[in-house]
Amino acid sequence: MLYHLLYPLHESVAVFNVFRYVTFRTAGAILTALLISLLLGPVMIRTLQQLQIGQSIRDDGPSGHMQKAGTPTMGGVLILASVLIATLLWANLANHFIWLALFCTLWMGAVGFVDDYLKVVAGNSKGLSVGAKLLWQVIPSILVGLYLYLNPVDPFTTKLAIPFFKDWMPDLGLGYVLFVAFVIVGTSNAVNLTDGLDGLAVGPILMTAAAYTILAYIAGHAGIAHYLQVVFVRGSSELTVFGGAIVGASLGFLWYNAYPAQLFMGDTGSLALGAAVAILAVLVKSELLLLIVGGVFVAEAVSVIMQVFSYRTTGRRVFRMAPIHHHYELSGIAEPKIIVRFWIISFILALLSLTTLKLR
Repeated sequence: MLYHLLYPLHESVAVFNVFRYVTFRTAGAILTALLISLLLGPVMIRTLQQLQIGQSIRDDGPSGHMQKAGTPTMGGVLILASVLIATLLWANLANHFIWLALFCTLWMGAVGFVDDYLKVVAGNSKGLSVGAKLLWQVIPSILVGLYLYLNPVDPFTTKLAIPFFKDWMPDLGLGYVLFVAFVIVGTSNAVNLTDGLDGLAVGPILMTAAAYTILAYIAGHAGIAHYLQVVFVRGSSELTVFGGAIVGASLGFLWYNAYPAQLFMGDTGSLALGAAVAILAVLVKSELLLLIVGGVFVAEAVSVIMQVFSYRTTGRRVFRMAPIHHHYELSGIAEPKIIVRFWIISFILALLSLTTLKLR
């Protein structure tokens, strides 16, 4: 919005020329989302407390979590508002990638909101059924995949970039639609599984979003993309603004979500943030890189799959409890130490993902 309002004035007032630069607007989006989160955080916490919208704790979870019962949840609304406002203010709204990213993020946030509402407000402890939740996650993911596959105005390649390889790019054709759906739904649920300790999910999200913000700028810059031999995606540099908004919103939310948490994001935040980083990965043609940069989320999801498979086939558990962060809790490691160590791992993985640009 600011781009459309102020940049046209640069011919008469030279200072407004800065709005043409995506780096300037990305910095603006980061600061805007951060300030919105910090300023509205206390208001949201008080409002949720007054409405008695607090977190319920599983009876079969770690005993130390019982003290968290009643902590305000559904804080993902704050994240969504911060990302949405910052993106609308600073992005070029003529860019279709921006609208695609917002559509996917807000839809998943709405699915999470309904699930949280049913569990916390309506008294349905199970929330949405697994089938219903999955269906409502698949729908927007398929729509995104179809849009990219069928868009005749700005064709989007269905070739798949493989990390560490510059020449091997298999073309998935129509199968790319299903692949996009798998990436978005899988990442969204993986982040949801990770959100089990104070700040555990939002820290890696911040680092993942920061890495993809850099990748979006690279993929959208013809010269840099050619030099680094990555897929050039015309217009994707504008997604750095969206990525910056996620970074700023995550930083602001972490202020209140850090141990001991004053506010939980709930499914509203975790499903939306997972979808946000996934759609970034898809649109900048670095889908498989999520396995590296989002390695913490992958490990959490895989630990659940292993636990369920092992228990159903052998009757034995691989971990004391899944997802894996609960296994470490039950092993006697303090919650803050688990959180910080997962952040450190996520930071290392984010750096490693960027090195793949040269290791080809």
